[in-house]
Amino acid sequence: MTKPLVIKIGGAILEKESALSALLAVIKQLENQAVVLVHGGGCVVDEMLSQAGFTTEKKHGLRVTPKAQMPIISGALAGNVNKSIVATAASMDMLAVGLSLTDGDMISCQLSEKDLGSVGEPSPHNSKLLDTLLNGNFLPIVSSIGALKNGELVNVNADDAAVAICQLLNAELLLLTDVPGVKGAAGEWLVELGSEQANQLIEQGVIAGGMTAKVNAALLAANQLRRSIAVASWQSPELIVELLAGGNVGTRILAD
Repeated sequence: MTKPLVIKIGGAILEKESALSALLAVIKQLENQAVVLVHGGGCVVDEMLSQAGFTTEKKHGLRVTPKAQMPIISGALAGNVNKSIVATAASMDMLAVGLSLTDGDMISCQLSEKDLGSVGEPSPHNSKLLDTLLNGNFLPIVSSIGALKNGELVNVNADDAAVAICQLLNAELLLLTDVPGVKGAAGEWLVELGSEQANQLIEQGVIAGGMTAKVNAALLAANQLRRSIAVASWQSPELIVELLAGGNVGTRILAD
């Protein structure tokens, strides 16, 4: 059986219904290919926090999550965003199931040591629920909300969440973003990127903001799974077919 494919989405694709539908249409056409969709939704979270009178703080491209903001963040991601994606998939006659990281005990979380508040560091734990759903031809759609051992909800960076699910299923990983890949120092799109060059580009500020978190997550996954990870644009969802056929799509993040 072919390896499952974990696709991480977030950002603008969630605000643009036609883009989400285009991606889902490609996923629907994939034959004998199990897919898990992992999503963030920072833009929706920012909007809902702003309406509630909260400000958003980020460190190195990662969201700082004060405990007081967790009800809004978990409601936005595990509720509003997750169910909207499920509903869009259902409208296309797809068997979609909305989950969070804590469902079926699939991902365990520890409190992040990066001083980010109620933010969890995810680790793969139990694949039974996802295995069952994938074997039944369901499309699991997983929000990046997890829980600590004591039952406290935590926010998880969606790239890190996708990596943990990828490890759990020994899957292929595709991190979809708003741009065609990762840029080099001269502004060119890189075909591949290793840790040494990535660290240089981060130090130089060429890779910055959310892309830093994305590249670091991809490097972690590449080294743990011993294979390259693709960072590509959601604006060309048909490239997923090319990726599965072994083609070069976006920027390939390489294992050391």
